Formats: sequence, structure tokens, C-alpha cells
Amino acid sequence: MYARRCRQVILPPRKVELTAKERRPIVVHQAPVERGHTGKSSAAQARSGTQRSARLPRDERRAQLLAAAQEVFVANGYHGAAMDEIAETAHVSKPVLYQHFPSKRELYLALLDSHLSALTELLLGALNSTTDNDERVQAVMRAYFHFIANDDQAHRLVFESDLVNDHDVSARLETFNKTFADAIAKVIAEDTKLPLLEAQLLGRGLSGMAQVSARYWLETDGNLDIDVASDLIYRLAWRGISRFPKES
Repeated sequence: MYARRCRQVILPPRKVELTAKERRPIVVHQAPVERGHTGKSSAAQARSGTQRSARLPRDERRAQLLAAAQEVFVANGYHGAAMDEIAETAHVSKPVLYQHFPSKRELYLALLDSHLSALTELLLGALNSTTDNDERVQAVMRAYFHFIANDDQAHRLVFESDLVNDHDVSARLETFNKTFADAIAKVIAEDTKLPLLEAQLLGRGLSGMAQVSARYWLETDGNLDIDVASDLIYRLAWRGISRFPKES
């Protein structure tokens, strides 16, 4: 007998043609994700909404930040206010706040500038609203009292600042006082022929009378009607100032 050797023959793999149906990829179905117009999921949009407010034009954003800052400054004073709290009150992030106002001091000065500008415009408007000096004094007193009575408490930032010793703050207040007093002095000088320096002293006196009396009236908590109060100070001022032309 002889051993029969079997030779193993290795055949090449047979190429198998797949039909189009068999070639289709396998698709794994996932739960649908609800998306908004931005392509973000609703959950992501909710997170984004809580982190920052909608984008606003620069002027509107600035006004929003100033309003929030005023609320915080009035409640806590300058030294007690924090940028964190101002950003939170405005519903913005701190980086957004710092984009518009690099520091708390700059934010405060911007707010002070805004109120002083508004008050100056209000008082000069009242002063120039008529050529009758009697009516002028009455209009100015009423304007001052109504500014003090305003619910936004802007007067506290202007007249009760705990930053009054700051050079820039005191300079702004002096510019306001001088502008208003000089406007009064000009009218007095033209009408009475008094020297300008004397007219300026009278202008400062009338301006100070309006401010101090209006701030005191606020402490009466509404027990004295605002029109009654402003008319009392107007009559006092007019009876004094109206005598100068007669005595000159």
C-alpha cells in the first residue's frame, strides 16, 4: 500500500454581487430633537436665555444699564453698590456691562451727567418760558420741586451723593450750579442794572433757596401739596427780588 497524499486546493473567494436593496446602509433611528429657528435644541435655547438677555442696539442697552445702575446706587449708595448686582439687575452678564462702562465710577459719572443735563434743561426751559419775571420765578420753583418729587429719585444721585468729595463729581455739580445761577443773574442784571457780581450772588441765593426748600419739602412725605409748597417759595423769592428794580 502506499500513502495517498491529498493535495489541498485553495480556491479564490467568490465575488458576490449584492442587489441594490442589499446595499442600502443600515439606519439607526433616534428620538427626534426639537429645534428652534436658530438650530439649537430647546434645552440649549432655555439655557442661553437664562444666561443673557436679547441683543439690543447700543443706545438701548446703555439706557437699560443706566436704569439698573440708578436702582442699585439709590438703594445702596455709591460705595455699597457692586457691579455684580448692577449686571444682575439689568439681566446681563458682567462682560456686557464692562463693554459699556469699564468701571463703577465711570458708570456713576455717566448717570450723574445724564441727570444734571436733564435738570439744567428743565430749569433753563422754565426760566426762558416767559419774559414776565414774576412768572419766571414761579416756573423755576415749580420745575425744581417737580424734579425733586420724581419717583426715579434722581435727586438723590445729584444732591445726596456719597461721592461728593470726588473731584470729578464736585466739578460737575459746580458746573451745574454755576450754569443755572448765571442764567438767573443775567435776567436780574438786565432788569435791575445791578453789577454782575451782585446779580450772580442773588442768582446763587435763589438757586439755593429752590434746592434746599424742595429737598426739605420731600421730607414732609406728601403732607404738604407740591403746588402749595412751590408757590410758597415762589412768593418768598419774588417779594424779595421784585423790589430791586424799584430801589435801584
